[in-house]
Amino acid sequence: MIPPGGPGQPSPPTPAPPPPPNALSLGARPGLAIESLELDDADATTAITAFRQSCPRLIVRSDKSGLTLAAEWRPACDAANAWTGHDPQGFIRENFETVQVGDGTAFATGYFEPEIAGSRTRLPGYDVPVYALPPDLVRARPGDAQPQPDGKMPLGRYDADGRFVPYYTRTEIAAGALAGRGLELAWAADPAEFFFLQVQGSGRLRAPDGSVMRLGYAGQNGLPYVGIGSVMRDRGLIGSGPGQYPGSMQGIVQFLHEHPDQGRELMNLNTSFVFFLEPQTDGPVGALNVPIHARSTVAVDPLFVPLGAPVWLSLDRKDASGLWVAQDTGGAIKGANRFDTFWGAGTDARLTAGGMSGRGQALLLLPRGTLARRGLL
Repeated sequence: MIPPGGPGQPSPPTPAPPPPPNALSLGARPGLAIESLELDDADATTAITAFRQSCPRLIVRSDKSGLTLAAEWRPACDAANAWTGHDPQGFIRENFETVQVGDGTAFATGYFEPEIAGSRTRLPGYDVPVYALPPDLVRARPGDAQPQPDGKMPLGRYDADGRFVPYYTRTEIAAGALAGRGLELAWAADPAEFFFLQVQGSGRLRAPDGSVMRLGYAGQNGLPYVGIGSVMRDRGLIGSGPGQYPGSMQGIVQFLHEHPDQGRELMNLNTSFVFFLEPQTDGPVGALNVPIHARSTVAVDPLFVPLGAPVWLSLDRKDASGLWVAQDTGGAIKGANRFDTFWGAGTDARLTAGGMSGRGQALLLLPRGTLARRGLL
């Protein structure tokens, strides 16, 4: 007998990858009653405003968490659109119920919109290219690579022989893999500052003449994100011990500036590389394609939090506790109850976001009836 896949025989079909874990598969259950949360009118008003802004996307997009269907958000969105500003805490109580995913143990960091030195044109001292999304960065055609756990085909490029291969790494791009292709949107002055602008996913360039160019996220090269802070901590470079640099973003940048060769090696460990565009908006835009706002937007893993849902955080950082709305995602924000809080732009935002590390509990606010419809009561 000729085995399957032998001469003249078709190869057996490649089995579909198992679905990735999500909130529903991890386990979700009722959380605290909304009445027991420490809400205040200002916090509730901010959350309702952000939620209302997210609704046009929320009621049409697929929820990867498995917790909700798009149509189930419409009653709360209709109520938000008709809300006059009266009794914001009552609005939250009437339209939502709380859900705990897994054990609810939360970890939150912070991000901000950085402003760094840069120029639309290359000037002396402005030598770090800011690249637009390359046209050869594509998803593999079915059959040319293994699908990812989420079912999507991986990002990469097709080489001269037509083979699908991973896209250029950060090291290769820094060495000139994209040079001379007309992809330079602008030029930054400081490689360490630009590295962290990429980590944030958007930002501003301020030119020597004072003009400002806003950068928005356009895409990523498909390679894994590596947090260099964890690497530096493992190597004993940052921490609270003698001779160590602070573990905040500011401490890491200081180390990169004072040890440029070692800093370059550390940055290149993060093979992920972010590409930018110049957005036609007055502020940064998140993964829901709506503007994001300081102390309102939180980045999440959409496998565990429906994008557009309000989130309640009770953390050991009072400034990050309260209601947020899931309007963004991030390369390092993976898993259940992992959050990245947005703090806006400017010096204060940089200090808060750079030092943010909060632990505590998280609850999702989902439309009333969600738990019953999913059989989770």
